[in-house]
Amino acid sequence: MDELTLEKFEEASEIVKQVTLETKLVYSEYFSAQTGNRVYFKPENMQYTGAYKVRGAYYKISTLSEEEKSRGLITASAGNHAQGVAYAARLAGVKATVVMPTTTPLIKVNRTKGYGADVVLEGDVFDEACAHAYKLAEEHGYTFVHPFDDLDVAAGQGSIAMEIIKELPTVDYILVPIGGGGLCTGVSTLAKMLNPKIKVIGVEPAGASCMKESLRQGKVVTLPQVNTIADGTAVKRPGEKLFPYIQENVDEIITIDDNELIVAFLDMVENHKMIVENSGLLTVAALKHIKAEKKKVVSILSGGNMDVITLSSIVQHGLIQRDRVFTVSVLLPDKPGELARVSSLLAEQHGNIIKLEHNQFISINRNAAVELRITMEAFGTEHKNQIVTALTDAGYRPKLVKVKGTYSEM
Repeated sequence: MDELTLEKFEEASEIVKQVTLETKLVYSEYFSAQTGNRVYFKPENMQYTGAYKVRGAYYKISTLSEEEKSRGLITASAGNHAQGVAYAARLAGVKATVVMPTTTPLIKVNRTKGYGADVVLEGDVFDEACAHAYKLAEEHGYTFVHPFDDLDVAAGQGSIAMEIIKELPTVDYILVPIGGGGLCTGVSTLAKMLNPKIKVIGVEPAGASCMKESLRQGKVVTLPQVNTIADGTAVKRPGEKLFPYIQENVDEIITIDDNELIVAFLDMVENHKMIVENSGLLTVAALKHIKAEKKKVVSILSGGNMDVITLSSIVQHGLIQRDRVFTVSVLLPDKPGELARVSSLLAEQHGNIIKLEHNQFISINRNAAVELRITMEAFGTEHKNQIVTALTDAGYRPKLVKVKGTYSEM
């Protein structure tokens, strides 16, 4: 437990300044009002590589010998560490190879290539990509740079805590995303060194809570599978070298369902005009789980590398969850004027129709009833209920139906 020292953190904090942008804390009036705390964001999504990972990668490379660098570097990553290593290696004039899961968003793959690294796609999750990277390292003699289970990498990530505490010395809580545990190890260890009263909360996706399960069992364990939209934290097994530090310095682990990340994404876009990737949103969603009030809480936004297709999907699902988009089914006689009557009613309620589906074959007797499915935009739950009530009062007996895999409930 003596390998992560204050001196190492101080050295790392100075070295990473060579490659990091200044990410000043952003005070959130919206989330402060929602939670009863004073909420600040540490926007690492605004780093040059789009994530905090460049800190650990650059510091790690700075500690390597010339012989280790001459052999070339290899790492495995779901995306952000890949870009950090690629960028840091380019600055150091070192060849880098990165193994990424086949499920990695295209934007992360392309940016990693853009920084000059060779990219190999292997496996469905990080752990499979990592096993392949170790194999290639052995075959070619590459120097392996682990994305999290490395104390030098963790020290580089811990520079975030140094910056937070310098800017907000009276911080009460720091919320940190957890995948393998490198960021959380660095931040929690340095935070406790500087001020043991600071509470550090780790946040994991519920579908990949390897650290919480390891802490529960008192040893590092491997999950049989992971299932989460937070691809950057989709890790089956946390770091062996890091685990004692997490045990010692992390006060609590909170797990977050994917649906909460969708809501958090919309909150960040609408209230802060920020794009934050799903793993970075873990700490935003966790704000509502903090059982405290009137505390100074810093939420680390670990990254913002989200591809357009994922972004589009999350926006759609978020609108559905918030009742901004919903679908309702009504039965009406198959005769002229009925569709116009329904349209006029919706217009009076200021419902904006997105799509109409007219099914004449729901009943043998078309004169008795045909089905009309209406997908529309609303201002939120209250407005949606108002529209449904108006349809009910008009005798249409509306039924809310499934939209894009999510049920919109009254």
